[in-house]
Amino acid sequence: MDLSNAVWRKASRSTAEGDNCVEIAGTSQAVAFRDSKDPDGPKLIIGPSEFRRFVGVLKHS
Repeated sequence: MDLSNAVWRKASRSTAEGDNCVEIAGTSQAVAFRDSKDPDGPKLIIGPSEFRRFVGVLKHS
């Protein structure tokens, strides 16, 4: 999947020091996650329905 034009957003709980940050980018087909310290590194890509399920689990944890 081409993520070269993706708009990455840092997690709201990220600190100014930049440690332990996760970034997320959404497309019409998927949601991608990456480590902000390694933006060219691997990405985790899941479908929109899996992302909704993931968020639902987090909200109820």
